[in-house]
Amino acid sequence: MTDRKDQLDYLKVRAAMGRMSRREFFGRTAALGLTAGMANMLLADAVQAAGPQNGGTIKVGVNGSGSADSLDPALSANQGQTLVTRMWGEPLLELAVGNTIEPVLAESYSSSPDAKVWTFKIRSGVTFSNGKTMTADDVLATMERHSGDETKSGALGIMRGIASMKVEGDSFIIELEQPNADLPYLMTDYHLLIQPNGGNDDPTAAVGTGPYVLKSAEPGVRFVFEKNESYWRDGGNAGTIELIVINDDTARVAALQSGQVDIINRVPPRTASLVDRAPNITVHKASGPGHYVFIAHRDTDPFSDNDVMLALKWGMNRQEMVDKILFGYGSVGNDTPINASYPLFTEMPQREYDPEKAAHHWKKSGRTDPVLLRTSDNSFPSAPDAAALFQQSLAQAGIPLEVKREPNDGYWSEVWNKQPFCTSYWSGRPVQDQMYSTAYLSTADWNDTRFKNEKFDQLLIAARAELDEAKRKQMYADMGMILHNEGGLICPMFNDFLDASTDRVAGWGESAGFGLMNYYAPIKMWVAA
Repeated sequence: MTDRKDQLDYLKVRAAMGRMSRREFFGRTAALGLTAGMANMLLADAVQAAGPQNGGTIKVGVNGSGSADSLDPALSANQGQTLVTRMWGEPLLELAVGNTIEPVLAESYSSSPDAKVWTFKIRSGVTFSNGKTMTADDVLATMERHSGDETKSGALGIMRGIASMKVEGDSFIIELEQPNADLPYLMTDYHLLIQPNGGNDDPTAAVGTGPYVLKSAEPGVRFVFEKNESYWRDGGNAGTIELIVINDDTARVAALQSGQVDIINRVPPRTASLVDRAPNITVHKASGPGHYVFIAHRDTDPFSDNDVMLALKWGMNRQEMVDKILFGYGSVGNDTPINASYPLFTEMPQREYDPEKAAHHWKKSGRTDPVLLRTSDNSFPSAPDAAALFQQSLAQAGIPLEVKREPNDGYWSEVWNKQPFCTSYWSGRPVQDQMYSTAYLSTADWNDTRFKNEKFDQLLIAARAELDEAKRKQMYADMGMILHNEGGLICPMFNDFLDASTDRVAGWGESAGFGLMNYYAPIKMWVAA
């Protein structure tokens, strides 16, 4: 028994050090009586224990990107864009495991006792990929670009409420109109990547302080990055990272199974368990604030009529969506973007499927024409199937729904936030203030339901200044009920993040935030075989 263990330990070390091929490893472990599954687990553990290895190429198949995508982080609107900007850019602070804050380009931060004035000490000795030294002035210029009157930044909602910004020596200082204890979380927003002169010279230049440098870009097709040899800290293991856009779910999974790519995002829930059974593939599941949605513009007919919205909400069979679209990889939604993953979450009465109530509100609205819903697989996995289920559940209430399937390419530039009713997704945010400020504050550029409610806005601003946690929690609960009853959001389900990787790469670990290890998987993982 000892001899067998010694032999296995020897094989593990040799394989982990790259001195034995996978074929040889599996052949020799089979001779020792191990099944292929046991050998694969043994090899994966050995490679992980050996630690990060430098060099090689990691290829990522990514869904949620199109030919109209911009390299400007201010305009990042989908998973593909965010993954691209993660390669070369960094924020002041980052979300860490346990919903804590990790200093990045700000080496430390502090606030006044009332949480109204925040000071960020900017890290020294950091250079941009163009060789320029990063300073507090670059930070100030970045924040001003994302909060200016002409900005189209997705971070505009969370930048509202800033009274002034300034630089004092190596410190960047923000003074708020009202106190906000959550400001450090807002600074982790993936749009707020620090650029030379704030990106004012060329926001699409892809120049930042990150671990990789962009070498070629074909939006909607392929991006190639090479390691930034002058990166200011340890990070980035592969010599080259290729991000390949594969929006079709079946093709993306097939690319992983055939070895064309090493990592993919958005494993379809329908096939996740089957994919995970492959001996060389691991599906990584993480629950959180991500949610799949049907969004309607409240300022556009017929969705400006709240009876129409209530008819659609009562006509949604949420449990059926979870069962048939998520296949158990998620939970039922309740027409708000907040679930139990948020620290100040409050339960509210669950809206159940009720065709009679749906029919009542539809009749009250006086409408007879079909409601047009636009959808695409690029909005969320199996979104067209979800639209078909919605169509069927509404039909039982006598409500006609017309479903139009849009092309994957261009969905985020031509449909989302432009057409009045479509399928979409949100990956969520660390705290409620950030989620509400990004998508439901009246003035937010990413208010994709055109929801404008004065009481909601007042509560949101007041909650930022409320340091009594119980009172703040109640304010968020009140905001949730307003959205639940008056918003343009129909949220049938909260989705688990489902990503996958082959055993050619190692290093998958616990993370906070979004899928793909908060979009850092290609950076933090390494080539193992």
